[in-house]
Amino acid sequence: MNLPNRLTVARMVSAPFFLASALMEFPHKYLVSAIIFVAAAFTDMADGRLARKNDQVTVFGQLLDPVADKMLTTAALLAFLKLGLCSVWIVMIILAREFVITSVRLVASAQGVVMAANVWGKLKTACQMIFTALILVLGELEEAFSVFERLGPLTFPGLSNILLWITAALALVSGTTYLLAGRKSVDFSK
Repeated sequence: MNLPNRLTVARMVSAPFFLASALMEFPHKYLVSAIIFVAAAFTDMADGRLARKNDQVTVFGQLLDPVADKMLTTAALLAFLKLGLCSVWIVMIILAREFVITSVRLVASAQGVVMAANVWGKLKTACQMIFTALILVLGELEEAFSVFERLGPLTFPGLSNILLWITAALALVSGTTYLLAGRKSVDFSK
């Protein structure tokens, strides 16, 4: 197994460790969770670049890279939902988008069509990763310094939901543009 594929597998393995650290009660759990999440997110940037640079692109990597991303981001959504930092509707929108897009990709693949991620999908993933790390850092600051007491009506759960609603909106836009592109290149009647 080449290095890019090992990084993808490492991201998959890190998802349950991240979820466990976010849900367990111990001092600085948000900081520990942020470190695990950011390290895993960096493997997402590194694995694709290394695979292309070193001509190590494999079917294994192409199939498992998006699965690893979804495992990590879903772990974050589940943690935030459990911690009261995310609306269940955000989780529903984002997961529904992921299931639909994965289904379209499978149909396209069966027809020999490769459907690459579009700019909206990349923006959604980048925002989701950045916002997740930011929420975790804010959680550490709130836990250590009660920073939201000084911000008036804006609460930690409120800000977390605002950031995640932005991600959900991007998920809707990216999913819609992806489906429209898929209609042109995939025969859904088969």
